[in-house]
Amino acid sequence: MRKLCFLAVLLNGLCLAQNETPKTVALPDGVTVESNLSYGQFPETVMDVYQSKKPAASGRRPGVIVFHGGGWISGSRESTIEKFVIPYLEHGFVVANVEYRLAGVAPAPAAVRDALEAASWFRNNAHRWNVDPRRIVATGESAGGHLALMVGMTPKSAHLGPVRKVAAVINFYGIADVEDQLEGENKRDYALQWIPEQKGRYDLARRLSPLTEVRKKNVPPILSIHGNADEVVPYDHSIELTRTLRNVHADAEMIAVQNGGHGFPPEKMSQLYAQIFEFLRRRRILK
Repeated sequence: MRKLCFLAVLLNGLCLAQNETPKTVALPDGVTVESNLSYGQFPETVMDVYQSKKPAASGRRPGVIVFHGGGWISGSRESTIEKFVIPYLEHGFVVANVEYRLAGVAPAPAAVRDALEAASWFRNNAHRWNVDPRRIVATGESAGGHLALMVGMTPKSAHLGPVRKVAAVINFYGIADVEDQLEGENKRDYALQWIPEQKGRYDLARRLSPLTEVRKKNVPPILSIHGNADEVVPYDHSIELTRTLRNVHADAEMIAVQNGGHGFPPEKMSQLYAQIFEFLRRRRILK
């Protein structure tokens, strides 16, 4: 299986492992889960919301919206529990773990529309979990990082869905330039499936690219985390996104993981979370 996955990375830029069943992960004691909460009109548009039974340290809790990866064509919210749900729970966040429509059900821009709907629904219902709507973060890895960026950066003028402010975006090696993955040396099979051949294909790709929406106003603080040996999503995506945001004096930082690939081992994730939570503390999202 490992050899096949490695071959898939070389050929298509992504090991999808579509037939693998996510392992069961034990949640911390005292955590409750509300499962399959519908935020949209489709069977796939559901989320699980996790929270601790322990009283909040001070007033309302921060929240985080998590989007799974998988190149917009595979993956599920169960895959995020260990890497994304639990670390935020341990720091007092209420976690919304989101499912969205994949390309096999509905190609682009469906996933982005769903992400915007999910963020809007969670913010509108923040009182239900005693979440401070001013302290909601969006995060995800790979395609999920792209969706988190789109939640943070999409303007109303894009007409892609409801726009609700988030306090910050934590972007793990997300696709910042979708058009870049449709042609040339960075072409990836998953991007071709998500945006299949059609009239206006490249215009649509640019419309769905975070780099297109770089501006100073109405963009939250963005922290991008990327390995400089990533063979799936080019390291340059996060460099260019951070550079262009800084050029317009937006709040953007980047953590470069030396020799890091597409995903990091648990010990590296622990180190990264120390930096992530410090980033959020400096912006008074985590108190």
